[in-house]
Amino acid sequence: MHVLMMMSLLFADVEPLPIGKSVVDVQFGEVSIPLYTYKPADYSDGPLLMVFHGVLRNADEYRDDSVEMGNRFGALIVAPKFDDTTFPKRKYQFGGIMREGEASPPEEWTGEYINRIAKEIRRREARPEMPLYLIGHSGGGQFLMRTTGFVNTGAKRIVAANPGTLLFPSRSAEFPLGFGQLPQHLQSDDQMKAFLAQPLTLYLGSKDIERDEYLDVTPAADVQGLTRFERGQNAFKAAKKLADDRQWPFGWKLVIAGDVEHDHTKMFNDPHCADALGLPQKK
Repeated sequence: MHVLMMMSLLFADVEPLPIGKSVVDVQFGEVSIPLYTYKPADYSDGPLLMVFHGVLRNADEYRDDSVEMGNRFGALIVAPKFDDTTFPKRKYQFGGIMREGEASPPEEWTGEYINRIAKEIRRREARPEMPLYLIGHSGGGQFLMRTTGFVNTGAKRIVAANPGTLLFPSRSAEFPLGFGQLPQHLQSDDQMKAFLAQPLTLYLGSKDIERDEYLDVTPAADVQGLTRFERGQNAFKAAKKLADDRQWPFGWKLVIAGDVEHDHTKMFNDPHCADALGLPQKK
């Protein structure tokens, strides 16, 4: 069968996402995930920008607060909701990598839902090569940090904004703070080398310095730094030093939004967000 005919049959039973705001429920096995979406009125062949909520699981608000990004970057916004019943902290912020002290099967890692959702959106938009960008704030930044350590999403750029704790490329700290105590194949040099090569941006607000109720202030977490701003900078320095020492490829970036506190809307709307994502702004 001709390739074009096969493609037309594949996409014949679906409609593209509507212009403006919408919500779509997608089903993967027994797991249902609501997708809060926004498509600009003048959308045409733009990227898919997937946006990840924090601990409040407020994907609808994150979608609403990403409208400006959608318009600015000509992007299709998709904000999945990972509810705290199906995706508790172990499965969301910590990526579902471990379960009761053992590694979970890779197909159970929560980051794989990024690939499943991207595939579904590409199917609906009839654009199998649609470029993917990821941005998550706070708990969503934590999720992207751990996912980036172990899952290949094929994203052009992965932005972890103001994460409370980070995955350091070190075996001296136990997972989820580092690679320590993971199964050997998940803490190998090859694994950390692949992690440092990922197109990851640590996007930090310079005024994110409050030790609020949502920040992990345990002694193990405080080794990373006393504030989110300090922890993000320390993680970047540690990663760059390891890459330089080992002469490994280094794909990370550090971008700082000046005078911004722990606020996802301000981070998304700050001019530095374009640099964090590596996306051109529409004129």
